[in-house]
Amino acid sequence: MIEERKEKYGEQTEEQVNIQEIIFRYLIHWPWFVVSVIICIACAWGYLRIATPIYNISATVMIKDDKKGGGANMSSELEKMGLDGFVSSSSNVDNEIEVLRSKSLAREVVNRLGLFVTYMDEDDFPVRELYRTSPVLVSLTPQEADKLSSSMEVGMTLQSTGTMDIQITVGDKVYQKRFEKLPAVFPTDEGTVALFANNDTLTSVRPETVIKERHITAFISRPFSVAKGYANSLSIAPTSKNTSVAVVSLKNSNARRGKDFINKLLEVYNINANNDKNEVAQKTAEFIDERIGIISKELGSTELDLENFKRSAGITDLTSEAQIALTGNAEYEKKRVENQTQINLVVDLQRYIQGNDNEVLPGNIGLSDATSSGAIDRYNEMLIERKRLLRTSTENNPTIVNLDTSIRAMRTNVQATLDATLKGLEITKADLAREASRYSRRISDAPTQERQFVSIARQQEIKAGLYLMLLQKREENAITLAATANNAKIIDEALADDSPVSPKRMIIYLAALVLGVGIPIGTIYLIGLTKFKIEGRADIERLTSLSVIGDIPLADEKSGSIAVFENKNNLMSETFRNVRTNLQFMLENGKNVILVTSTISGEGKSFISANLAISLSLLGKKVVIVGLDIRKPGLNKVFNIPKKDHGITQFLTNPTTNLMDLVQSSDINKNLFILPGGTVPPNPTELLARDGLEKAVETLKKNFDYVILDTAPVGMVTDTLLIGRVADLSVYVCRADYTRKVEFTLINELADNNKLPNLCIAINGLDLQKKKYGYYYGYGKYGKYYGYGKRYGYGYGYGENKVKRQD
Repeated sequence: MIEERKEKYGEQTEEQVNIQEIIFRYLIHWPWFVVSVIICIACAWGYLRIATPIYNISATVMIKDDKKGGGANMSSELEKMGLDGFVSSSSNVDNEIEVLRSKSLAREVVNRLGLFVTYMDEDDFPVRELYRTSPVLVSLTPQEADKLSSSMEVGMTLQSTGTMDIQITVGDKVYQKRFEKLPAVFPTDEGTVALFANNDTLTSVRPETVIKERHITAFISRPFSVAKGYANSLSIAPTSKNTSVAVVSLKNSNARRGKDFINKLLEVYNINANNDKNEVAQKTAEFIDERIGIISKELGSTELDLENFKRSAGITDLTSEAQIALTGNAEYEKKRVENQTQINLVVDLQRYIQGNDNEVLPGNIGLSDATSSGAIDRYNEMLIERKRLLRTSTENNPTIVNLDTSIRAMRTNVQATLDATLKGLEITKADLAREASRYSRRISDAPTQERQFVSIARQQEIKAGLYLMLLQKREENAITLAATANNAKIIDEALADDSPVSPKRMIIYLAALVLGVGIPIGTIYLIGLTKFKIEGRADIERLTSLSVIGDIPLADEKSGSIAVFENKNNLMSETFRNVRTNLQFMLENGKNVILVTSTISGEGKSFISANLAISLSLLGKKVVIVGLDIRKPGLNKVFNIPKKDHGITQFLTNPTTNLMDLVQSSDINKNLFILPGGTVPPNPTELLARDGLEKAVETLKKNFDYVILDTAPVGMVTDTLLIGRVADLSVYVCRADYTRKVEFTLINELADNNKLPNLCIAINGLDLQKKKYGYYYGYGKYGKYYGYGKRYGYGYGYGENKVKRQD
């Protein structure tokens, strides 16, 4: 029969049927989807209403890096001017990026801008942050804020009279006070809080504060904690590997605050970088100024001595012989002066090294020995690198430890180099002294006054030469300080994007739409997983391969158990006509005994039996319905039979009884007869197992065209299995939303083992008001069907009477 049905109506693949089922299962619940989407869209709108937008603020900077062409080499420019030796550049883009994102630099920016204090306007909904627009400014020193155990909350209530109530909460401590005017000071155990009026915003931001009070809350956090938050949200990345241009970006809820932070960050970075570069030059300037002061005093004293000597001796000219001797002697004396100058510089540097540990040494101050100058420059570079690394690490860092070892070794090398240089200068001094003595002997005969004049003049020349050299070096060092350029050149100033990066409105609405559709889908799917009862034909076709002869709608309770009437073409009548036609196709010629059963009571087998019998009787056929559920007879109630003690049990108990005398006619149709169950016997199973049942059925088959056997539920007792031996066809009744899916294990077992003949299924109790059944149900797949309306719909059947169009 199944193969014939497939050939007649076309076989649909399992995949096609499942897709149609799935789509229809969800479409019938379209109001759920509409409500869910509306609710989710409304929630998304509410979230976007109260969510704080996050903006992306970015700036483009060029970091000076000679290796990547980040800026002109200042040292080379100074070399052209003859002022080299004071500045050295060893910056690297990657190192500078790490310095820019360091927490110590962020902390300095937070302290300078006061970002550890935030203001919230409690009168707005949602609460709005006031950055630089708060009418009252709260101040607490960064040192005191760092000592806070938890965030300090400063609640301010501005009265229309000008007074202000303050409540400060720190952990479990609460402080309260009222101030009549600002500025004011509020001392607490955690620190002194200062309050100032922001005259620019006190009345311009919210003019209504003049006539009503205003509530503002300030939160003071630990600066380092705030700095860590900014450092973590700060992103710095070079635009490419071949350039020294980097993009500094920050995500913040306030665009103005983000721009202020980035601009101040670059400003503080340049200041610190310039301070690092100028440290050697500043130390050199201090050394030169100190030496100029000392030499100036010595030179003034020598010139005064020379003036007094000339005045007292009356020297005005020298003899030619003395002039010649003095000319030769002057050459060597000049060399001695230069030598003595170098000795003095070396001695001063040695004294400076001994008195200043871990301090940079003065740079090129006139030493003629290149080895000593080079050693001093390398020592200074190592000290500067150590200080830069300490900003982002600790002294226990292996890099710092290794660098300290190198610094100590270089310091020893510098001292050894200066010692060697000093020894060389002493040797040169001795040689020059011997040569000068030759000329001194030549002028020994000169007057004593002239010798004294030469001695004083020589001292004056030495001091004057050293003084002029120091003045020159001071000017060179000043030019070096003035020529220091910023390490980071701002290409594009900090600028916020036009739209916030989060929350993204379109993505939120799209997510709400997806969620609005997904929630009903998930709910329907979960409900489907938890359903353990059949809902209709689709469930049955998945659970068994047995034929379904019809889908019977849920009967109206007002109409009672009888739903089929003569000359009425309602939905129920058409449905049973369809069942009747399908049964006629399945019954072979000469076979007319139909058994009706179910798994448990309440599934409507008596209802199906009665109405099927009525439908068959409308064909003009004599039909008898037999109540073989002798444990719990139900036909008496269906057909309102008053005599409950007359029925088939009397014949089964005493086969000599005339069976036809027990058959009662029906007032519903002249062709319909009822053989009720009768008195409930004490041994129903034994009665049904006797051959009296065969005799009764044979008698009924001779007198009637169709015999309908209303039997007991097969899942509860074995009576029906005993009755099955006399039946030609078995109708198994399942009720929608009542019969459990697990019971089809029993149904399939009965069919596989042929315990009931020609088993087929009738689906009862389909509630068409539930749109989940849709067009899928009606006359079944055997009949031509065009669809239902909201309840009954329109249909055309195969009954002998032409069915009119019904609403």
